[in-house]
Parts: sequence; C-alpha cells; structure tokens
Amino acid sequence: MRGPGLRGVAGLLAVLLAVSLAACTDSGGKGEGELTIGLLLPSRAVPRWEKSDKPLIEKRVKELCPDCTVMYANAENDAASQRQQMNSMITRGVSVLMLDVVDPKALRSSVRAARREGIPVVAYDRLAEGPISGFVSFDGAQVGRLQGQALLEGMGARADGGGVVMVNGDPSSPNAAWYEGGARSVLRGKVRILKSYNTLGWRTENAHDHMSAAISDLGPSRIDGVLAANDSIAAGVISALKSARVSPLPPVTGQDADLDAVQRIVKGEQYMTVYKPFRLETEAAAAMAVALARGNDIDALVTTKVDSPTTKDVPAILLTPTAVTRETIGRTLVRDGVYTIDQICTPKLRPACERAGLTR
Repeated sequence: MRGPGLRGVAGLLAVLLAVSLAACTDSGGKGEGELTIGLLLPSRAVPRWEKSDKPLIEKRVKELCPDCTVMYANAENDAASQRQQMNSMITRGVSVLMLDVVDPKALRSSVRAARREGIPVVAYDRLAEGPISGFVSFDGAQVGRLQGQALLEGMGARADGGGVVMVNGDPSSPNAAWYEGGARSVLRGKVRILKSYNTLGWRTENAHDHMSAAISDLGPSRIDGVLAANDSIAAGVISALKSARVSPLPPVTGQDADLDAVQRIVKGEQYMTVYKPFRLETEAAAAMAVALARGNDIDALVTTKVDSPTTKDVPAILLTPTAVTRETIGRTLVRDGVYTIDQICTPKLRPACERAGLTR
C-alpha cells in the first residue's frame, strides 16, 4: 500500500500550481470587493469538517483573494437545513457556492436555482447533482480499495474465506457507495460478507448499534474483520467490540486520519485509516471557486471529468488517498505536519508509540 509515486506527486503539484495561477488571474469581471464565497459543509458529526476543511478553505480563499468574504453554514446532517442555507446564500447574491452536499437529490433544485441566478457551484468532496461547474474530491473508489486491501492484510490467514462485517456510510451520501464499491471490488471472492449496514449520519452511536447487533447475531468468533467506512464509524465499531469483551480485536479499517483514530492505531485497536491530505483538497477547491467567482475558465485546472446522475462530463480534480497503518504514521501524518508526535503520543501512549517507532 504505497502512496503516489514521484510521477503522481509531481503531477499533483503541477495541478495545484495551475489551480493557484488560474485563481489569481483577474478576468476583469467583478471587483474583488464584491466577491463572496458561500461555503456549505454537511455536519459536525465527522470532526474533519470543522477542524480541517473550514479553516483551511477560509485561509486559502484569503490568500488568493484578500478582499473576498467567506459566508459559512453547516447543515448538521439535515438536507432541509442545507437547502434553506443554500437558498439564502443564493438570495443574498454570493459569487460562487462551495457545496459539500448532505443529500444530492434533495439539493438538486437548489443547484438549478443557483445556475438560473448565474452562480457557479463547486461540488466539494461529495458529487452534487444538477448543473454544477466543478468537482474536487479524493478518488473514492481508491479509498475503498485501500481499506479492502488493508483489511485483507490485517486478517492474515483468515483472509482466505474469513467472515467480514461491513459498516458503511450514510446512503444519502454519494461517497458512501463509492467507498463501498471500491472495497467490495477487493474483497469479492476472498472473504464472506456476513453483515452489511448503512450508518445514518456517519454517526458513532449508530455504528455502535450496528456492530452490537452483528456480534449478537453472529457471535464474536465468526467476525474476522470489520470494514468501517470512516474513523467515526470505526470508533463505534471498536467501542461495541470492547463492550462485548471481544479479544483479540479483529482488524478494523477507517478513513480521515482523525487524531483519536491515529491513537487507536498506535494502541492496536484500529488497524488502519485512509489519509486524505485535506490541505490539497481545500486548496484546489478554494482556488477553483475563486477562479469561477472571477469569471475565469477552469479547463486548464481540471485533471479529469466525471458523470453525476444528472450531468455528464463535470470538470473534476480527483486527488490520491494514502493508507496509514501503525508502521507508516511517522512517514505520512507526522512527516506532512498533520500531527506532531507530542499530539499523538500522550503520556499513556508513550510505550506504544515507542514500539511503533514514534519517538522524537
């Protein structure tokens, strides 16, 4: 499980440079003082949105456009609330919308309303439906493949016909099916999927309930691995396993590299997470949004095109995720400055950190 090679890294840097240059090119349209970037994030249940994405986007917008204003709203996992927030921003005449959609179908009419008002919509992290102008995310199929490959490695000999429980994401999110499809493409024909659950709101407590039900129905001895879609779900899965006194814990996957998940990996409770360098995603999306707000063409920025259920050939930037296990925390998350060793290695974790090679 390697990250992108030198060619991939060079290509990514070239894309980000092109994005930044394009965003900084004034088309002579609206004055910068008139530009407002509407930022709509989906929830607070997943820590990354408030802790990483929001501040990084705001910072990058200000770097690219010092006089621009960011108008922010969080939907708290409620599609109706997000629709109201988005419609309010349209009414207030924002220059561009960055939408991390809660429910693509529920927000489709609002995307169309934005188009009628001449407001471009950048789909951020999740592919929205309707006439969006661009899409920035990580390759969700690759996220799922990395999770599936790591799970097989963690299961060892039990990967040959062993029993797996899948605790997937929220079915209203287009990413949930994207991740699951990637994971199943790796697991198919190698393990038996004993149970598969959808986790509403990506909530830890819902994942806990799913895993408790699986343990009750199957018995712990039949569960050789758990495909958990992200770190919030992994937290609920592991809590349920520990409550049922399952020992040793089966390998459990994750995603987002939340700090508490990284600490669980150090302790040996969670097998892996998927690291998605949020800075790269936020920089690309912020720059695309600023470019569109200025009326600039973004064709030179994008790396591919994707199809949504309503729109073909959406200009897109898909970034490369990386699998992280205990052995690779230092050369991924610590090296990239996501966390310091002191942040990861609390006093109680120092012996485990030393065993993992996480020392100053």
